[in-house]
Amino acid sequence: MDYNNSDIAFGIDIGGSGIKGAPVNVKTGVLLDDRYRIPTPRPATPEAVAEVIRQILAHFEVPAHATVGVTFPGIIQHGVCRSAVNMDGDWVDRDLVELLREHVGIEATVMNDADAAGYAETLYGAGQNIDGMVLTITLGTGIGSALVNDGRLVPNLELGHLEIDGHDAESRAAASIKDREGLSYEEWAVRLQRYFEVVEFLFSPDLFIVGGGVSKDHKKFMPLIKTRAKMIPAELRNHAGIVGAGSFAVHQRG
Repeated sequence: MDYNNSDIAFGIDIGGSGIKGAPVNVKTGVLLDDRYRIPTPRPATPEAVAEVIRQILAHFEVPAHATVGVTFPGIIQHGVCRSAVNMDGDWVDRDLVELLREHVGIEATVMNDADAAGYAETLYGAGQNIDGMVLTITLGTGIGSALVNDGRLVPNLELGHLEIDGHDAESRAAASIKDREGLSYEEWAVRLQRYFEVVEFLFSPDLFIVGGGVSKDHKKFMPLIKTRAKMIPAELRNHAGIVGAGSFAVHQRG
């Protein structure tokens, strides 16, 4: 792989259950090899996760000078972790850029996982060629959100933690809650309707993109949700985090 080519970057997606990576063509948003996945270590300390990232990069023989983007399931402010709800270990206030520099020997761009997915969808997926404000909502263990306005990412919107009717939104409307409480798609859609109408009132997006694993079943619940903005399912699915991380890293390097 020619990592001297400015069209090639490497994306790594850190998740609560697995860490995966692959090289990305940032012109097309296509993975240039199969994803390589290693289970997230337990406990998922920063040093243990950094070692898994080192193994993934070694698997693909990624050189130290390559452009690398990394996603993390928490708030990332200028490379520093500010929250890590679903990750055990001492993450909060750790500088993840410095962590990867010291333990892996790379200069990486680190970003929130939902931001990466939304950025990828805007560039290569459901939101490409859409002007204005595109709001991607990922429905999974929690609720992730990513706002892209005229192609520019507005990072770290934690819209899953809006307080709606006295509840943290994701404690009522995440896909994991649907499964835990045994809700039908119709029952879950009632909760999603309330969530999306609040978000739409606050942000007035031009387009909603709905992602997360449950988006593959979008025909069972999305037609039951009424919004002024058009609502469409995400297209990149499991590749979105890797693609978004690699592409954003190239953007940041200029």
